Amino acid sequence: MNIEKLKSMIKNSDNIVFFGGAGVSTESNIPDFRSSSGLFNEKLNKNFTPEQLVSRTFFNRYTEDFFKFYKDKLIYPDARPNNAHIALAKLEKSGKLKAVITQNIDGLHQMAGSNNVLELHGSVHRNYCTDCNKFFSLNDILNLDGVIPHCDLCGGVVKPDVVLYEEALDDNVITKAINSIRNADLLIIGGTSLKVYPAASFINYFRGKNIVVINKDNINFDNKASLVINKPIGQVLFKTVLS
Repeated sequence: MNIEKLKSMIKNSDNIVFFGGAGVSTESNIPDFRSSSGLFNEKLNKNFTPEQLVSRTFFNRYTEDFFKFYKDKLIYPDARPNNAHIALAKLEKSGKLKAVITQNIDGLHQMAGSNNVLELHGSVHRNYCTDCNKFFSLNDILNLDGVIPHCDLCGGVVKPDVVLYEEALDDNVITKAINSIRNADLLIIGGTSLKVYPAASFINYFRGKNIVVINKDNINFDNKASLVINKPIGQVLFKTVLS
């Protein structure tokens, strides 16, 4: 019954925006952060929390340890889009989905064929020398010698274009995300606990008709939603869009 309700909402909407988090990519075998089996609950380093390991301070002070953690836990070069990514790309192609706003850094939405993707926290696929700003792809980073990637042009440290703790989000991306949400008539929130700020606060700009939450677990925003589906998002969107 919930699937039919979601199908009806999508059919009767012309400006859909999707706001997603780590749960969108778990079906692509990329672990999330805050579930019982997520990265934040792993015993990673007795001296540092996961938040500290992905902070700008840690990057600056313990660069080698940062990259060991980053390459081991945050890069999944063999990951491929799952049914959620594919369904959203199909919705965009149909003209109904106007934007994908993601907290993920894996690039799977683009790999699935989505074009209007707003990456709030950046992407592992973009990397820049901190000295000369030369661009490096993910493959470049993985193929550079040593744990710390150094620019082959000037020798500077190459930093992933991901937003670390203590860093601000990109103002241009924020503006586009807020405007997209403000203009939407249907907001689909999926695979996120809405605990990461300021990103989670952007959904408060929604002024449309329906909000749908698709998440395996209940979240604090459920009481504001028109429809809540507590199932894996890839499974839900496959039945809604692809089947």
